Amino acid sequence: MTTSRGLFVTGIDTNIGKTIASAILKEALNADYWKPVQCGDLDNSDTLKVQELTENKGTIHPETYALENPLSPHQAAEREGKKISISDFSLPQSSNLIVVEGAGGLLVPLNQKDTILDLIMTLKLPVVIVSKNYLGSLNHTLLTIEVLKKRNIQILGLIFNGKENSELEEFLCHKSGLPKLLNIQDEKYLSKKIIKKYSNRLIKQGVINDIIKPRQRTHLAPLHPGKTIS
Repeated sequence: MTTSRGLFVTGIDTNIGKTIASAILKEALNADYWKPVQCGDLDNSDTLKVQELTENKGTIHPETYALENPLSPHQAAEREGKKISISDFSLPQSSNLIVVEGAGGLLVPLNQKDTILDLIMTLKLPVVIVSKNYLGSLNHTLLTIEVLKKRNIQILGLIFNGKENSELEEFLCHKSGLPKLLNIQDEKYLSKKIIKKYSNRLIKQGVINDIIKPRQRTHLAPLHPGKTIS
């Protein structure tokens, strides 16, 4: 299940670094950005953060749902007397690639039936997984990969955010057959310069060409078998 129109950034949990990764990918790809559902922090939303942190002229598309409460989408919507329907979502009209950022992890509910995973299925986008090294992250990352594989969703690779753990990262890449696209270090602050540094790293390493060029492969086939990119 693939598309040439963009990619979906998901995480193994909430507060993992999806927004930072999305900003880096947007900058490196000269892409558009879209956050379908924002829950809470509307004055400092992920959309506003990406807009502030990136320099390229790709379009920042408005959220389909901007909800006030920092809860799961289905709870936040219910608090406002709304109901999220999977049919409400479609990729914004654009001739450009679109980086789409999810909310939380794959099984975060949008309503009583559908989850972020169902949104990915609806949009028919390949996925970049953002992981973070903490106790339990190994299990959370492998569970995320397993769920995507079972739905036959193409996985482009892994981005690791935060303190580096090369042993764990190499194990995950070997176990899953997926490439490590990037390590994002713990930064004291975020700025356009920091985002540009990481986007240039992706470009220099040739990762971007692998992401955007058409491919005929299954979700199991790595872009670079046995290769990790830091």
